[in-house]
Amino acid sequence: MQRLKPFMLPIAMATGLIFHSWMEYAAWAAPWLIFIMLLITFCRIDPRHIRFTRLTGFCLTAQLAGSAGVYLLLCPFNIDLAQGMMICFLCPTATAAPVITGMLGGSIERVATYSLASNIAVALLAPPVFTLIGAEGLDFVATTLTIAQRVVPLIILPFIAAMMLRRWARPVHKALSSRQEISFYVWALSLIIVVGRAVSFAIKEPPAMIPAMIMLAIGAGLACAVQFAVGRKIGARCGDKIAGAQGLGQKNTVLAVWMAITYLNPVASIAPAAYIAWQNTVNSLQLYYHARHCAANSKLSTGRRR
Repeated sequence: MQRLKPFMLPIAMATGLIFHSWMEYAAWAAPWLIFIMLLITFCRIDPRHIRFTRLTGFCLTAQLAGSAGVYLLLCPFNIDLAQGMMICFLCPTATAAPVITGMLGGSIERVATYSLASNIAVALLAPPVFTLIGAEGLDFVATTLTIAQRVVPLIILPFIAAMMLRRWARPVHKALSSRQEISFYVWALSLIIVVGRAVSFAIKEPPAMIPAMIMLAIGAGLACAVQFAVGRKIGARCGDKIAGAQGLGQKNTVLAVWMAITYLNPVASIAPAAYIAWQNTVNSLQLYYHARHCAANSKLSTGRRR
């Protein structure tokens, strides 16, 4: 299984692509898989290390400023592209970011802190943002609560459960914290469902929308590259390149697709749907090179002992 790990995300994406027509029957399982994945990951967290740092502030500023900047830049040329790119930047951190961060050797606590801040910020700011860019008839309070109901429980409840296990069920907490690799394979299962549903949505679009869909998919790739690069630079300044890149670059694309379909021009949702493939390609490459680096270091240390 260790040799397969760097290839698990491409395998999951390919499986979702091939069996996309079946994924609507498995959609109910996705929230439970995410809960299990985060519960296992959060069992590694020491709550004393959860605090707002410069990394959180810089990444949150980049997330919000980036979404506003890219929309204002592209809006005069193509409104669909502007909305698609805006949602790719505005979208909060993915629930899987702490999992991948831990596997790459970054700080889970830093990413978890930013994930909480990012998701809460989007729940509060998305309604006025959507109102400003033309989504008419929005009830601010109702929209805020609807978005919050979709993002907050998936982050908060696993964290609370992990802290309760830490306090009152130490043997269970210890067992979960020592089996972190399970969370990665659970994420791969959930990715099959997410990719399958995204593919099902994309193929239902009429042929006339294909040029716009290609443009949005390319734009999503550029947005992904920019955010991973900027996040890495922010992380370098704050002492954790991995946490910065994962926090800013890896996005809750399921939420982004839903927000685009619900509040924006539905074709704009192609951008976050394509972002799924881009960000997991980046993650697959990082896991592959990280595994090679670890293997090389292991051989080197073994040779020195001899």
